[in-house]
Amino acid sequence: MAQHRELNKLKQTNFPWMYEVSKCAPQEALRDLDRAFKNFFAGLKAGEGVHDSFRLTGSIRVEDKAVQLPRLGVLRLKEEPGIGGRILSATVSREADRWFVSLTCEVEIPEPEQVSGEVIGIDVGLNHFVSISDGTKIEAPKPLGKYLKRLKRLSKKHSRMQKGSNNRKKSALGLARLHRRIRNSRRDFMHKLTTVLAKTKSGIVIEDLNVRGMLQNDRLSRHIADVGWGEFRRQLAYKTVWYGSTLIVAPRFYPSSKTCSSCGYVMDSMPLSIREWDCPCCGAHHDRDVNAAVNLKKYAISVA
Repeated sequence: MAQHRELNKLKQTNFPWMYEVSKCAPQEALRDLDRAFKNFFAGLKAGEGVHDSFRLTGSIRVEDKAVQLPRLGVLRLKEEPGIGGRILSATVSREADRWFVSLTCEVEIPEPEQVSGEVIGIDVGLNHFVSISDGTKIEAPKPLGKYLKRLKRLSKKHSRMQKGSNNRKKSALGLARLHRRIRNSRRDFMHKLTTVLAKTKSGIVIEDLNVRGMLQNDRLSRHIADVGWGEFRRQLAYKTVWYGSTLIVAPRFYPSSKTCSSCGYVMDSMPLSIREWDCPCCGAHHDRDVNAAVNLKKYAISVA
């Protein structure tokens, strides 16, 4: 707001041409700037640090296992890019001691055929990553929990080393490699699961979870961040479009967990500690997560 007031003062003397356009344009630009700064400092607070990458445009060519980039010349690749279409840009990034190049291309993609599989409801959780309405439960690799002790040990060792020393640089590299291993383990699991679901199920129903709000819970935040619910939804959103299936998102306060999937009775409350329960109306016995997934599937039918 302070910058907005300052800009209004400058309009009369420095920028009279701004009166010719909508006042919304500069207001929205300042809002975007404000949001960018907030996201940046939130990332620093979360330990995301600096994104070691840059983007290039211009003359970019791909040859077998090599890519030619402006000013950098021909660079050998570890694998064939396997791309088609017109190359628009290249983003070069570094993870620990490895460099990657990501190419943005313009290609014609045909409309996908509609998937003929069943509609399923999916309930995400911490005990099991997903519980599906057909009774299937899938565990998450939880790579952060697996490597947490080692990560703490390396971080503590790194913090004690003299700044600027070669040993500290070696320690930073080892720490970055471990972070990369954790990230890659989570990515591999997530991509394989979302691809299979999007290719084999005609409709996928999930809840609109307030993941950012849940991360405020000090006791559960690390576990929630480790499984990656937000990334799961993001990948399903674009992969269902790619492969011809449909993603349906139930409202945030839809009572999937505390509703009996047999008779529709809704419990007054359902604490997280309750994993199984019996319906007081019809007596049906429920697994909390599978019951929620079945209700989500029924939601898709009700809104169809």
